[in-house]
Amino acid sequence: MTKAVNEREIVLAILMEVTENGQYSHIVLRDVLSKYQYLEKRERAFITRVTEGTLEHMIEIDYILNQFSKVKVKKMKPLIRNLLRSAVYQIRYMDRIPDRAVCSESVKLAARRGFSGLKGYVNGVLRSVIRGIDEIRYPEDPDEFLSVRYSCPRWIIDLWKTSYDRNVIETVLKEFQKETPVTIRCCLNRTTPEQLKTRLEQEGVTARQHPYLPYAFVISGYDYLEGLSAFQEGLFTVQDISSMMVGESADPHAGDYVIDVCAAPGGKSLHAAEKIIMAERMRKAEKSMMPEENESRRGHVEARDLTEFKVDLIRENIERTGLTNITAARMDASVSDADSCGRADIVIADLPCSGLGVFGKKPDLKYKASPEGIESLVQLQRQILSCVREYVKPGGALIYSTCTISPEENRGNVRWFLEQYPEFAADDIREKLCPQLRDSVNEDGSIQFLPGIHKSDGFFIARLVRKK
Repeated sequence: MTKAVNEREIVLAILMEVTENGQYSHIVLRDVLSKYQYLEKRERAFITRVTEGTLEHMIEIDYILNQFSKVKVKKMKPLIRNLLRSAVYQIRYMDRIPDRAVCSESVKLAARRGFSGLKGYVNGVLRSVIRGIDEIRYPEDPDEFLSVRYSCPRWIIDLWKTSYDRNVIETVLKEFQKETPVTIRCCLNRTTPEQLKTRLEQEGVTARQHPYLPYAFVISGYDYLEGLSAFQEGLFTVQDISSMMVGESADPHAGDYVIDVCAAPGGKSLHAAEKIIMAERMRKAEKSMMPEENESRRGHVEARDLTEFKVDLIRENIERTGLTNITAARMDASVSDADSCGRADIVIADLPCSGLGVFGKKPDLKYKASPEGIESLVQLQRQILSCVREYVKPGGALIYSTCTISPEENRGNVRWFLEQYPEFAADDIREKLCPQLRDSVNEDGSIQFLPGIHKSDGFFIARLVRKK
């Protein structure tokens, strides 16, 4: 009896959307898994692993295919190309699946998708791969080896060589190919880390405290995250530890007004709002609460983003977490807002970037990025920084962050900003971070997180203070 849903066919459809239609893998995969939520956990796990693994290792897979196929990868029909890619990934990296089964299922899938005439070709190529997979020779050139072995475009390696030595680059690339853990932040306005851990364990979730922050956990063992009652009740939010460090670096106090200019889906905004609430609770506990007539001076976060879709995502998370000192608004960060000038104690500017630090979660980004794209993003980042700096009060702080390890987008932009706007100065965030990270702070006070070096995504944070 033929299954109503074939996991390999689903994988193939996702790969076609990503590689041929330019869609983002994490979005397509999320939507597909939601659609097929009724599948067994192991079936959804197979779809996730083969999709992400094929994209993660695609340069290496194409290198392997080109050694065993007379028709080179670029000349193959798109559907056959992606079918073979997913099959080679299974042969190369999934030992529990017999190679003959991978070959047989791939031939059947080619026929089902209208390529019966190429069954012999698919069968022949995969049988050749199976026979020769252990004899693959990688390039002798050290940089080309890194590019092929870790499936990273050569130009990215050349870019990183301007700032990092080869050992660091290889460490980062190795880390990208490891399974990426899910990190969550306990919503302290609703529960304590200890209570959250207990709740998660009651739902069958393994929760391990992250070494950097007492309210952060690495979780595993769950079936469907959105199905957890602890999530539905707003007891935690999914957020990488490096992103949480934005909130730590911002360090908002009771009564602060915070503007997050590129906020969706809202993790950093929610974190800032929560920190303000906790600071105000502490102040009240110390019996130094502001008089009732000054209630309007309580802290507030305004979370902004470009589209109504993104703003709706923020609002959904605000509602789920129950925070009352945060609002969301649609606004273009690259256009100056006169009403915001001089109002903010803190501006959070986590800006659009190349994403070169999150390949472990979004592997297709490395194939979509380009040197020209990075230069365009650098100019956009500078345009936004030039606008939002006006919102910072004298004595206030601008927190600049990106999820990339591209030097031009990070420390290069900080140098440019300080040259252009001498009314700002770099602030050392060392004491705002946990002890394990303090030695990683740069001489200008910023920090560059590197996967494999730090227990986080690739991420950059700088704190820029407006002089009084």
